[in-house]
Amino acid sequence: MKKNSPSGERSGERPSLGKRKTDNFSKFYNKKRNSAVKEAFRQEKKAEKKERKEAIERHFEERRKKDKPTITLSPRPAPRTPAPRTPAPSRGGAPTGPSHKPRAAAPALPAKPHPRATTPITRESAPTETLPLNKYISNGGLCSRRDAAELVRHGKVTVNGKLITEPGTKVHPTDTIKVNNKKVTISNNFVYILLNKPKDYITTTDDPQGRRTVLDLIRPATTERVFPIGRLDRNTSGVLLFTNDGDLAQKLAHPSHQIRKIYHVTLDKPLTKADFEKIASGTIALEDGPAPVDDLAFPDPKDKTQIGIEIHSGRNRIVRRIFEHLGYDVRGLDRVMYAGLTKKNVQRGHWRLLNEKEIRILKYLNSSIKGSPGRAKDMAAPQQPASPAAAHTHTPKKP
Repeated sequence: MKKNSPSGERSGERPSLGKRKTDNFSKFYNKKRNSAVKEAFRQEKKAEKKERKEAIERHFEERRKKDKPTITLSPRPAPRTPAPRTPAPSRGGAPTGPSHKPRAAAPALPAKPHPRATTPITRESAPTETLPLNKYISNGGLCSRRDAAELVRHGKVTVNGKLITEPGTKVHPTDTIKVNNKKVTISNNFVYILLNKPKDYITTTDDPQGRRTVLDLIRPATTERVFPIGRLDRNTSGVLLFTNDGDLAQKLAHPSHQIRKIYHVTLDKPLTKADFEKIASGTIALEDGPAPVDDLAFPDPKDKTQIGIEIHSGRNRIVRRIFEHLGYDVRGLDRVMYAGLTKKNVQRGHWRLLNEKEIRILKYLNSSIKGSPGRAKDMAAPQQPASPAAAHTHTPKKP
C-alpha cells in the first residue's frame, strides 16, 4: 500500500501554496506540461505576435505617408512653327496680284505641360539630418545614450575641437567628435549579440582595476565597438545583450516599453508563505520606494529556496534588495529571460548572434503601447498586486 505524504497530499500532486494560475517562470523550467498549459502558452504567443504585426504595419504606414514621393513633370516642348510657303512662279514670270502674296507667320502659342508626361518619379533629396550629441556617441558604439549624456556633462566630449557640456547639442555627421581625445565614428553595420554571462565578470566596457569584463567573452564575435544593454552584477549570471545600435539600446532601457525580465533566485533558507505574499503584492517599501513584482513562483514546490521572479523595474540591484529587505541572503541570481530572449542552447560564458526575426521583434517590441495616455495613467497610479498582465514601468540595469 502507498502511504500518504506527511502533508496529507496524494503522490503526484503539487501543493498549491504560493502557486499562481499563470506561472511564467514555469515556461522555462517545468519540463512536464499538460495540454492546457501548452495551449494557453500558444494563445499568448499568438496574441503577442498579432500585436507586433499590427505595430509594424502602423510603423511602415506612417513612413510611407512621411516619405511620399513627389512627381516632377517637365513642360511639353513648344510646337514648331511651319515656315511660310513661297508660291511657285507662274509660267509667264513672277507672280502678280493679291492672290500670290505670302502669308504672315502665325504667332507661337505658349507651351502647356502635358498631363501624361513620361518623366520618371524622383524623391526630393533631403539634406543630411543633424542629431543630438549623446545619440551620435551611442550610434558610434561607445556606450548607451544615457551613459553618453553623462560623459558630455562631465566635459569628456569635444566637437570640432570645442568642449561641449550639453548632451542635446545638435551635431552633423561630418563633424569631428572626440571622447577622451579619441575620435568617434558612426557605424552602419549594426551587431546584436546575446551572451550567457558567467559570474566574476564586470559589466562594463573598460575597468581601470584590470578585472575581467564581459567584452573579453565576446571579443571574437565582432570587430565593431559594441556595448552592453543594461547591467548585471559581478555575481549575477544570465542573459545579457550587446549592440552598437543606440536607438535599440535606448528603447530597451526606456520604462515606457515595459520590457519583461525573469530571474532565478537561490536563497539561503526557504521562503515563507507570508514573505511570498509580501513580495507578490508589491507592498515591500525599499529606501527608494515600493518594489513592484509582476509574478512570483516556485520552480519546484518542494524546494522553497528556489524562486522564479518576473520584474520590470530598472532600479539598482532591486532583486537582491527585495529579498535582503526580508532577511534572506541571495546565494545565486540568474537572469533566464530578457525581452523574450532566453539562454537556451547557449552555454555559460558563450555567445550567439541574434537572427533577423529576433532583431525585428526587438525593434518593434511593445511599440503599440508607447506613449499611450492610458498607459501613462497606469504608470502614475499606485501599484496593485502584480499579475503577468500587470503594467510595467521600468527595465533593469542592475538586479
